[in-house]
Amino acid sequence: MMRSRFRLLFLLNLSLLLFLSNCSQKVEPPVTKVIPKDVSLHGVTRIDNYFWLRERDNLEVITYLEAENRYSDAVMKHTKSLQEKLYAEMVSRIKETDLDVPEKLGDYFYYQRTEQGKQYPICCRKRGDFDASEEIILDENQLAVGREYFKVGVFKISPNHELLAFSVDTTGAERYTILVKNLVTGEMLPDVIPNNEYSLEWANDNQTFFYNTVDDARRPYKVFRHTLGTPPEQDVLIYHEPDEMYFLGIDKSRSQAYLFLELESTSTTEVWYLDANRPQEKFTVVHTRQHQMEYAVQHHGEQFFITTNDGAVNFKVVAAPVSNPSKKNWRDVIPHRESVKIDAIHAFETHLVVYERENGLRKIRITDLKNQQMYYVTFDEPAYAIRVRENPEFKTETLRFGYTSLVTPESVFDYDMNTRTRDLKKQTEVLGGFNPAQYQSERIFAKAADGVLVPISLVYKKGLAKDASHPLYLYAYGSYGTSRDADFKSNRLSLIDRGFVYAIAHIRGGGDMGRPWYDDGKLLKKKNTFTDFIACAEHLIAEKYTSADRLVAMGGSAGGLLMGAVTNMRPDLFKTVVAHVPFVDVINTMLDESIPLTVTEFEEWGNPKNKEYFDYMLSYSPYDNVEAKTYPNLLITAGLNDPRVQYWEPAKWTAKLRATKTDNNRLLLKTNMGAGHGGASGRYDALKETAFEYAFVLDVLGVK
Repeated sequence: MMRSRFRLLFLLNLSLLLFLSNCSQKVEPPVTKVIPKDVSLHGVTRIDNYFWLRERDNLEVITYLEAENRYSDAVMKHTKSLQEKLYAEMVSRIKETDLDVPEKLGDYFYYQRTEQGKQYPICCRKRGDFDASEEIILDENQLAVGREYFKVGVFKISPNHELLAFSVDTTGAERYTILVKNLVTGEMLPDVIPNNEYSLEWANDNQTFFYNTVDDARRPYKVFRHTLGTPPEQDVLIYHEPDEMYFLGIDKSRSQAYLFLELESTSTTEVWYLDANRPQEKFTVVHTRQHQMEYAVQHHGEQFFITTNDGAVNFKVVAAPVSNPSKKNWRDVIPHRESVKIDAIHAFETHLVVYERENGLRKIRITDLKNQQMYYVTFDEPAYAIRVRENPEFKTETLRFGYTSLVTPESVFDYDMNTRTRDLKKQTEVLGGFNPAQYQSERIFAKAADGVLVPISLVYKKGLAKDASHPLYLYAYGSYGTSRDADFKSNRLSLIDRGFVYAIAHIRGGGDMGRPWYDDGKLLKKKNTFTDFIACAEHLIAEKYTSADRLVAMGGSAGGLLMGAVTNMRPDLFKTVVAHVPFVDVINTMLDESIPLTVTEFEEWGNPKNKEYFDYMLSYSPYDNVEAKTYPNLLITAGLNDPRVQYWEPAKWTAKLRATKTDNNRLLLKTNMGAGHGGASGRYDALKETAFEYAFVLDVLGVK
């Protein structure tokens, strides 16, 4: 009897101890110190309590970021099995050992392949015929051994196919180092050049290449000429662009005849050209920069085809003689059209391919240069995306393009430009019993506050009842004139198969509906981007696709600015908001010209040193407009090495929200301490990040 009482008392005490232990381990959000800093301007007093989080080398900053990571992991600990399930689902849908469609270049077929369990692609080629023996020219997995982050930037084969010049980034900071491999012997050459940014091209002598370097603000500002076997310190400076508004890069014509030195601001372009057979000579300008005039050049025989917005807001195509391509010699080839935007052109020996955009959908226009006959490649789905492929061969009558939609996996077509027939070379295989017939896509329009109709692309399981009960995941970007076309991603099936509607809002600030669509969502019209998104959310609720307590909003980078703005403006409209690497500290960032992208983006956001722009930015800047009120559940991400949106923007925003908001909704900051803007570099690691995000959303919504 005594033993039983003792045993019972022991168990009660143990239970009490465990209870108290659990209480003592209650998850509390991090609290970071407040150091008020006066950042007043134009007579407006602004006190920034978290400005100090910019001090990257301050141990307290790293300690705070790590504390936020631990808090996020602790809050999400109960979803560990769900994260693992989601990750396993996403992996199970991809063909882990797979092969890209080979691209013919000269006597070789070049391609990438992946192997099960390996994070990175293996770059290969075969000579003469695809049945020939394989030659591995670069195994990224071997180069990435022991590195938390690894990314290949440029990948350029020499004209004689004997050399490979490529660049690597091992931190996510987007400062690349150029390396050269001898593909005949397999050895690495001593030519190692740091500080590159995505740009390199070979001259036709197979001994010379041109590359760019970046300044302290990571702006590509110089182009050098390098001769193999010579020290990089002896490389010849070809061009130095002192104007901080401009980025500088190098390109090569498809014909392989010319090298192009391209200078671009957000609204202005200048292009120089050089005979690729004469790399020691000087570049010649096509047309000297003219404010707010953009143009791009393609070579064809004795002329250049030039795409330009000169007197043509949606762009037109002109031709000019190579011997004197100055603007006075331009003649219209495809005139400007009010309702059609020209995105890009590709010149081949016998055909001119034009990628156009009308009513928000991309089209392919082909002109036979032998007889000037023109026609369009047509597509049937209500919403889709056309991918421009490399098409490195100039002397070909076959156009390769990618096609995808919200229900159609990425498909690669070879299109015969003479017979006007297409051949499906490959459609990405989605494993696990995926059947596109089970899903429905559509395109609807929401009316914005000023009456403009904003397209929304949707996908969901067939048979969906519009009863407002469904969770809906609404994505948008809306900046830089970038179009977010309706494409397929197998990861989304983990949401859609659980009853979600997935939607893309094609809001102003993007280029989805032409260049005026972009112009109507930038500078002093930026708020149209935010109100368009709100109108889309309201329309989806009104049409009973979802309800406010089932609505998830997601955006990243400039789309993260969108998330911050709409969260401040209409926190009642969203149950959950996911903001990836969000650009939220708008005024402080745009006042700091030492930060990458600041000066170059005055033409996108405005310069807050100008009071008109300052006042307008202050009215929407997410960080500056945090208030004591109820906010949705928030998942915010950052990258410690991010050069585009510095880690401290999401960190400061999180700290201010945590100190100011009045609700008990979840607020998580997840910082990748070894990566940059794009998150994890390995394909499996990236899926784990997605699984974390989806688990957060599903858990908040209570979706089983």
